[in-house]
Amino acid sequence: MSQGLIIVLTFLISSAISIPTGIFLRKKTAETKINSAEREAARILENAKKEAENAKKEEILKAKEEVLKARNELDAEIKERRGEVQLQEKRIIQKEEHLEKRAEMFERKEKDLERKDQEANNKIKKLDELFDKKMEDLQRISRLSKDEAKKILLEELDRTLSDEKAMLIKESESKAKEDATKNAREILGYAIQKCAADHTSETTVSVVALPNDDMKGRIIGREGRNIKTIETLTGIDLIIDDTPEAVILSGFDPLRREVAKITLEKLIDDGRIHPAKIEEMVEKAKEEVENIIKQEGERAVLETGVHGLHPDIVKLIGKLKYRTSYGQNVLNHSIEVSNLARIMAEELGLDPKIARRAGLLHDIGKALDHDMEGTHIEIGVDILKKYKENDTIINAVAAHHGDVEPKTIEAVLIQAADAISASRPGARRETLETYIKRLEKLEEIADSFEGVDKSYAIQAGREVRLVVKPEQISDNEMIILARDVAKKVEDEMEYPGQIKVNVIRETRAIDYAK
Repeated sequence: MSQGLIIVLTFLISSAISIPTGIFLRKKTAETKINSAEREAARILENAKKEAENAKKEEILKAKEEVLKARNELDAEIKERRGEVQLQEKRIIQKEEHLEKRAEMFERKEKDLERKDQEANNKIKKLDELFDKKMEDLQRISRLSKDEAKKILLEELDRTLSDEKAMLIKESESKAKEDATKNAREILGYAIQKCAADHTSETTVSVVALPNDDMKGRIIGREGRNIKTIETLTGIDLIIDDTPEAVILSGFDPLRREVAKITLEKLIDDGRIHPAKIEEMVEKAKEEVENIIKQEGERAVLETGVHGLHPDIVKLIGKLKYRTSYGQNVLNHSIEVSNLARIMAEELGLDPKIARRAGLLHDIGKALDHDMEGTHIEIGVDILKKYKENDTIINAVAAHHGDVEPKTIEAVLIQAADAISASRPGARRETLETYIKRLEKLEEIADSFEGVDKSYAIQAGREVRLVVKPEQISDNEMIILARDVAKKVEDEMEYPGQIKVNVIRETRAIDYAK
């Protein structure tokens, strides 16, 4: 056998063996892939079921949360509605209780009225019975019938009426003459009033003479302590300039200026000028001013011939010496009005006592209008009512600026006398009123802050000086207080230029060597 044949046979035998084997192997591989695919499909299916289950649980949980949230919101709304309902019920119950109380009150009033009505009816019945009984007694005593008695009474009444008619005619004629005289007096009083005019002229400074210019340095003191003490205690600004041998006291309150002037004069006479001595002299000056006020009040009463005034009213009259109204001294003005009213009352045949008394008292309220609320007329009327003054005088005081209707001719005369006394050329009424109100408003704003002990408007309203309580206001708080006061002044006031806010804090320790 040849070598080639052997090779061919070997190839054929190998092919016959390898073909079935390859088929078997491919089949086995296919089965393995199928099984693997089935397992993968089962795994995917299982995972899908788990994911579906988890998604289901999440959706159920979300649904439960939404239900719980909705339930909570519903509960809150129900609770709120329940609170509103309870509040409404409470209001309704209160209204019902109020209505029940009112019903009970009306019922009691109704019963009380019924009882009073019954009592009145009983009294009327008793009076009718008593009247009938008295009529029977009269007829029995007089032996006249009712018609006969009536006839006699009418005849007597006719005679009486004839006499009364004659008297009425005579009185009517007399009254007509009196009315004519009264009307003439009213016309005359009104004419005097129409001829009057107003005035103003004001000074806000006082001058204190010095023995020499060296005294200025002593008044100022070391580092200005003396002048600061005087200004703090009196509320008056001391102006020490080049004016030879003179110190100017500036302030809108005449009473404060007088205290400062007397204090300075006493210090100059004494020669010892230091803070402790200044305090002593200020107290003495205040006592002296009180005595002057009393003396001036007694002088005014004596000069006008007004008697029977309460001592407190006399003191208030004296206080008017240090009060100006539109620039005019109120005490001199009141004395002048009293005399003018008395003269006109005598000329017109009226009561001069009422006229001069009302004239002296017409501006009494100005003695306290800086310390009390209200106009000087309202304050004056309250003072006079307090001391049981005559109603005629009170009406004259209340009507002297036309706020109320004058009830007497004397009241009209007070209006006229007030205007005549106030008549001066060059009047600038509105300017002065605004100026005084600005100064008062400035002090009012300063006093409104906590911790402020005293405040003074000085330099014609260009500066407000605040003395604070050192235990309440610290050095740092002073700066804030000054800024707050300045801000409030800017917001609430209108003024020319600028206003300086000067805050002063001073701590003192005093002891005595014994």
